[in-house]
Amino acid sequence: MSKVPGHISAEEFLAQLRRYQKGSISRRQFLGVTGLGLATAVLSSAVPGLRPRKAYAGLSGTVNFTTWPSYFAQENLDNFTKNTGVKINVSIFGSNEEMLAKLQAGSTGWDVFVPTNYAISTYKDLGLIEELDLSRLPNYDAASQEKRFTEQGVIDGKTYAVPKDWGTTGFVYNSKATAEKPTSWKEFFDLTQGPWSGRVMVHDYQLTTIGNALKYHGFSFNSNDEKELAEAEKLLIASKPHLFGINSDYKPSLIAGDAWASVCWTGDATQLQRDMPEMTYILAKEGGEIWSDFYAIPKGGQNIDAAYALMDFLLTPEINAKEVQAHGYPSTDARTNKLVPKAMLDNPVLYPAAELLAPLEFGAAATLTNPLRAEIMARFKAA
Repeated sequence: MSKVPGHISAEEFLAQLRRYQKGSISRRQFLGVTGLGLATAVLSSAVPGLRPRKAYAGLSGTVNFTTWPSYFAQENLDNFTKNTGVKINVSIFGSNEEMLAKLQAGSTGWDVFVPTNYAISTYKDLGLIEELDLSRLPNYDAASQEKRFTEQGVIDGKTYAVPKDWGTTGFVYNSKATAEKPTSWKEFFDLTQGPWSGRVMVHDYQLTTIGNALKYHGFSFNSNDEKELAEAEKLLIASKPHLFGINSDYKPSLIAGDAWASVCWTGDATQLQRDMPEMTYILAKEGGEIWSDFYAIPKGGQNIDAAYALMDFLLTPEINAKEVQAHGYPSTDARTNKLVPKAMLDNPVLYPAAELLAPLEFGAAATLTNPLRAEIMARFKAA
């Protein structure tokens, strides 16, 4: 049996090479297993992916990146700038409605943004989003994605967005601040008007805030029925005087102890629990939301080359794994999941049991542009 000089058999080397090319193991793991750490330069002409990442040729200026709170690894953005010379200007938004209004107003200056699954078809129908050229995203592999988290990015056979990650919307509460142990939206809102008065936050985002009020009554998270929405509005108006705040960036208030509980997304719960294990994340027994977020390029982007480069960089499995470890949202990419620490894969906040996921609903496109929902949210905030 032939051997690679000083290390493993040629057959084993080829097997490890195939694993590396498929993304099953990282570059570092490949070099370690094969003993080729010092020979990378020799192999780089035959295996281009082994070369140290170089700056993307011809890139310059700034890429404007619009995303959600606490939703990226700063280390990765810094490394992108170091490798390319392109600066990254990050803008934070709290809802897809806010993103839509900004895009419709025109001249956003955005190059890359992060829409949620249910919003993509609306952006496409309104001509606000570019069809993607997947040849410019070599690190994206559709075959490694879980279809239920990715299919909303493909419309009529054309790809308008590629998946970033997925998650759930539940609520979090500080178990040291209260003896109550709620497991439902009914308990969440009842406690808001009772023992938790003045200590609860909800999102500044109609989809989740109205959706969870609908679940309190046993209605669909996505209901646009006027009578059902009226019931949800009554609950929200009654709760308003008891709220600490309405804000999609709720973590600072929870960390400070000003708020005890909030409607919460997966990754925020993961981040909170790192330093405050008393923060308990609940997927309400009535159900709620499951979602996936995407990378996309809006119409009118000024630095398209840098936009593609940034997306491709963040989709690299090794880079994406660092994203997951930083923000705490599970990846849709099987290659990335192989590089994430087992403790995260076993975390029930990131990967809930199937019976908890079963009653959850993906947001529906019709909720984004429903004027009645917008009116209800406006009245709630003004009450």
